[in-house]
This record gives sequence, C-alpha cells and structure tokens, in this order.
Amino acid sequence: MKKQRSFNWTLLVLAAMLLPACSIKDITQTLNNIKSLQYKLGAVDNYRLAGVRLDDKRSVSDFSALDALKLTRAFTSGELPATFTLNLLAHNPNDGKEGRTSTPVTLNSIDFRLYIDDKQTIQGDINSPVTVPGGGQTQTIPIQMTVDLARFFGDKSYEDVARLALALGGVEGSAARLTLDIKPTVETSILGKVTYPGRIKVIDKEFRQ
Repeated sequence: MKKQRSFNWTLLVLAAMLLPACSIKDITQTLNNIKSLQYKLGAVDNYRLAGVRLDDKRSVSDFSALDALKLTRAFTSGELPATFTLNLLAHNPNDGKEGRTSTPVTLNSIDFRLYIDDKQTIQGDINSPVTVPGGGQTQTIPIQMTVDLARFFGDKSYEDVARLALALGGVEGSAARLTLDIKPTVETSILGKVTYPGRIKVIDKEFRQ
C-alpha cells in the first residue's frame, strides 16, 4: 500500500509539472500541505436510538418502561435506527515554522466508510466543503450519521445492541468503538481537486495521516 501511494503521488507531481504556471517548488509545497493534514475522531453527539435520547443514560435499566417497549418493538421488527453526529477532527500543522507556509486547506470531499466494532456499516460524504485553517489549527467537522443497528447487528440480542448504542452515545459514550475509513479530496489553487491516493483509518486515540 505504501509503495502504491508513493507511486501515485509521484505521477501527480510529474503531471502537474507539465502545467506552465506551476513551479516545482509550488507543486511540492502544495502536495506537502495536503499530505501533512492529520485526522482523529472526536466526540459523538446527539445520539438517538429509534428517537430515544441516550445522552442522559448509563445502562439499559435507565430506559423508562415506555422507551424500553418502543426500542424492543423496533428491534423485533428488524429496524433500530441510530442517528448521531460524529465529529471528525482535522489538524493542519502548516504553521509557518520550520520551512512550512501557514496555508489553509479546503476539504472538498471526504468519502467515508463507518465501522462499528470493526464491522463496516454505512458510507457517505460530507455535505459541503470545509476549510481547515493554517497556523497549526484543528477544525471540527460534524458528520451526520444514520445507521440501522438491527441491520448490521441483528445477530446479537436486544440487550447487546442497546449496550453498544449506550457505549457510543450514552453518558459515558465515546467514539472508541468507531473507525472512520476516509478518502479526502482537497481543493488546491494550483492542481485543482486532488484526491488522496489511499485511504486513512481514523480512530479516537491519535491523529493519523
């Protein structure tokens, strides 16, 4: 994978050098700005399970009798939609130091695949371009998710699926059991739209590029 990624970037540089308005320095700087972007998963917000709020609940026993009935009926029917906001953090280290220029980077597209407990679920893209400022700043990109947990985890019991949902969106919920596999496309003034040659698996423990 690393050899293929390096090969693709090399082809991109060679192709861009054919453009008369581009200097090798400008091309190299643009590609370095793109490659230096780092990604990490942030908080999971506004989690709803079949319309039931989870952000004030710690365990299955915290559901009211009415909510528990609604959720069990939904799960039994084969549809248990979870809706939530997954915050993707994009860090731009181009801070103007050590030979770098403080350059904002615009993400035109983020083709994503959402994994829950290492199982691939939905895929999608951001709704509109997002600019990550230069100067070593981090931009939060909220991505709206809708996942039918019964579809992907119907082989588990209702209690197991409810506990999974609480681990993501409950009082102590986090993105620890999520992975976002992304393939960004960046808008540049010199090369136009540039799509990453490979995909990045983004987790909540560290920034990756």
